[in-house]
Amino acid sequence: MIATAVLNVEKVSKTFPGQIALDHASLVVNPGRVHALVGQNGSGKSTLIKILAGYHRADDGAKASLLGKELDLVGGTGGVTERIHVMHQDLGLVNSLNSVENLALGRGFHTGFLGRVRWKDENARAKVHLATIGANFDTRIPVGTLTPSERSLVALARALEGWDDDGGGLLILDEPTAAMARLDVTHLFEAVRRIRSRGAGVVFVSHRLDEVFEIADDFTVLRDGKVVASGAVADLTHESLIELIVGRAIADIGTTTHEHAGEPVMEVRNLWGAQLEALDLTVRAGEIVGFAGLVGSGRDELPNLLFGATNRAAGSVSIKGNPVPADPHLAMCAGMALVPAERKRFGSIGHQTIRENVSLPRLRPLMSRGRLSRRLERADVAKWADRVELRPAEPERLFETLSGGNQQKAVIARWLRTSPSVLVLDEPTQGVDVGAKSTIYGLIGQAATEGMGVVVCSSESEELAAVCDRVIVLRNGRAVAELHGSSLSAESIVQQMLR
Repeated sequence: MIATAVLNVEKVSKTFPGQIALDHASLVVNPGRVHALVGQNGSGKSTLIKILAGYHRADDGAKASLLGKELDLVGGTGGVTERIHVMHQDLGLVNSLNSVENLALGRGFHTGFLGRVRWKDENARAKVHLATIGANFDTRIPVGTLTPSERSLVALARALEGWDDDGGGLLILDEPTAAMARLDVTHLFEAVRRIRSRGAGVVFVSHRLDEVFEIADDFTVLRDGKVVASGAVADLTHESLIELIVGRAIADIGTTTHEHAGEPVMEVRNLWGAQLEALDLTVRAGEIVGFAGLVGSGRDELPNLLFGATNRAAGSVSIKGNPVPADPHLAMCAGMALVPAERKRFGSIGHQTIRENVSLPRLRPLMSRGRLSRRLERADVAKWADRVELRPAEPERLFETLSGGNQQKAVIARWLRTSPSVLVLDEPTQGVDVGAKSTIYGLIGQAATEGMGVVVCSSESEELAAVCDRVIVLRNGRAVAELHGSSLSAESIVQQMLR
């Protein structure tokens, strides 16, 4: 007798304005099996998960069942979502609340007389629940003060709520190990295996292919919103899975060294951070250097380490021979500019105008008789709004009312007008449309033409291949490859990240 599939999804599509995120995707997750869902960024993995979780609604025509019962992905989830447990990539925690409170967000608190929360019982339950996945930290402090790995464990524990009492259902883990130390990954996999042994189905999303081979039984590969392959992991090799993900066979790429004609503008020696280890780097005038790597590789912390927004564990940074202390203000004075990944949180003041946001880092040229001249400020900002093709080019418009692409162009204008020697960009086109991407790529190229040294850190391999002279690939905190010329392509970057 064939067991009923835990999840059966057919012909699931999702269309956003100007983009087909999913195109008739199908997925079958069987009981007692871990099913790996893999693909490059933008392949449709997160969209499919959000549809299953009820965050997005699928386009008409989608069919799905959960444990043999119809699952309405078009109009709603049909009242069976208590059987779907999700650990989202962004964790979904409330940083100001502690672990006990975050664990109770989904199921509610246990209460006693007059509805009072039974805090003693809640604390005991939380400690036991976290201990089952190897977590051992103070559950009473805000989760925002925990390490990334500890926060991931809290999110995992919340996703596992209820599984002690119910062996059936679907567990979805979206990049669960991205911020985890190896020991925590081991505890996670032990918990997943216990869930699997009780007959549950598990969807496991990860860019770390060694983990796919370690924990998964089955796999599905998404590329450009379409399912291109499904089967048993045992039938795959590491190389064949990479080829399925990128869409073609890839020749072996070796580490090379690239020489650039410009003079060095930034020297980095033996730079260490929480994840990054012993990075040496020389950036020359007119050169665009890219950094690629999975989450946790050190790529995501490099921009802040260079700019001094994150404390350096060791190492030095210098610009044109002058040491740059780990202090953002001193880094600016030395000639460095940083366009951060989170523009709303770290790169702008939403309730202020475009004029105020763009002019803020460099006010001295706008002074007249010891006071800020609004006339000079408006004229200067208007010039930069035109240069970066800001739409609408209205300096008095509130920054927060702009589209994502125009917000990013305004942030780039803010830093270009400081005339830096080194421009560092972290995820420069994150959350922007195709038109804005083209403009931003042009601005990056123009900055290099004008003699700046440019560092681009991005999770988009196509982006790095399109704009960079050379790309350094980080893996497990270390620089493992340097690609340029004919060896530089989106596919070769992915290959080196996934090795």
